[in-house]
Amino acid sequence: MTTNKTPYLIVGNSTAAMGGVAGIRSRDAERPITIVARETEHVYSRPLISYFLAGKVDEDGMFHRPADFYEKSGVRTMLGVEVTGIDTEARAVRTSEGELLEFEKLLIATGGHPLVPSDVSGRDADGVFTFTTWADARRIGDFIEAHDVRRAVVVGGGLIGLKSMEALAERGLDVTVVELASRMLSATFDQTASDIAQHHLAERGVEVRCGTTVSSISSGGGRVTGVALRDRSSVPCGLVIFAIGVVPDTSIVAGTEIATDRGILVDDTMQTNAPGIYAAGDVAQATKRLSGEKRALPIFPVAFRQGVVAGSHMAGGARPYEGGLAMNSVDVFGLPTISVGITSPEGDEHEVLSARDDAEPSYRKIVLRDNRIVGAIFIGRIDRAGIVTGLIREGVDIAGFKDLLLTDEFGLISLPTEYRKHVVSGMGIEV
Repeated sequence: MTTNKTPYLIVGNSTAAMGGVAGIRSRDAERPITIVARETEHVYSRPLISYFLAGKVDEDGMFHRPADFYEKSGVRTMLGVEVTGIDTEARAVRTSEGELLEFEKLLIATGGHPLVPSDVSGRDADGVFTFTTWADARRIGDFIEAHDVRRAVVVGGGLIGLKSMEALAERGLDVTVVELASRMLSATFDQTASDIAQHHLAERGVEVRCGTTVSSISSGGGRVTGVALRDRSSVPCGLVIFAIGVVPDTSIVAGTEIATDRGILVDDTMQTNAPGIYAAGDVAQATKRLSGEKRALPIFPVAFRQGVVAGSHMAGGARPYEGGLAMNSVDVFGLPTISVGITSPEGDEHEVLSARDDAEPSYRKIVLRDNRIVGAIFIGRIDRAGIVTGLIREGVDIAGFKDLLLTDEFGLISLPTEYRKHVVSGMGIEV
């Protein structure tokens, strides 16, 4: 067994890891960083895998850092190497190649792994996939071409399911989406928004079946031929994608004192209960901004911010993590949608403002609590979504301009003078 030591070790090579590099380099421009990751590719943009499968982005377009990024950032990479465990006392990680990597500070950015129900018979047939990595997109594309697949079933009506469905449809496949919940995008949309999105998909030939899921997968010659659903119906197909979500990949901390719940528990510096060991991204269970509860938020901007905070603290910084905000932006066959914060409020303390135009179509919903915006949905007309998101982040009292929020007159000029100056010269507005 060989041993190496690095001041900064990052396990993982995606969004949170890149945030970690940025955070470290904001405080320490010199000392080496080592990245070890299971995937073999140079850092790429995971949101683009659906566009790659659809043929809209080529291989060169997948990378979101220059080819010389690692070299210029002083990063040593060990790609295609899996970390199998951590020795917190020796301050080292073990790799699948039998190497022991010692560290001064460690960032765990292992992300999540896709869920595949264990009770679905036939799930090992050729033609059953998940859809979270570039390698997944390559395998699916190769399978479609090799077997001339014409029809597919996507299990899951959330964001991953929606993007995989869109990519398959762009390739000319007939697609059926199967969603166990009573509506698609149920975690981010309310009933009205889900209905609009589902109607939009139906107009483009995508069948959505809600309130049921796959119970078994049939095959012939070892290859998928169809699925049976719990409602006793069936769908013939040559391809199945499970897109029902991801769970934090906490496997490398198994058997250690590092505390976990659904993910690895961290404080407001992104540090675990083991000193000098941090976690960020989909694997981390950090504070949620609006509720104060600790929860894993598998959202790319959140992952990057957590990585930056972790990396900065690893190198001696002091800026705390201010909490994650659930925010999703997804285009549904040309229909832009954005959802932020609490979109399906419960309790009398919330006030809801909404406006809908089926002709466009468009739908805007704003959720208020104590004269502060805590959630919003924008479909079709998303031009004010960035301003509203900024108001949510900053907890701005909107009492003075509440009546303007859903009007065409609402804009930066509507905001309080001091906050408007802060937006222009400070934090900026994110979409």
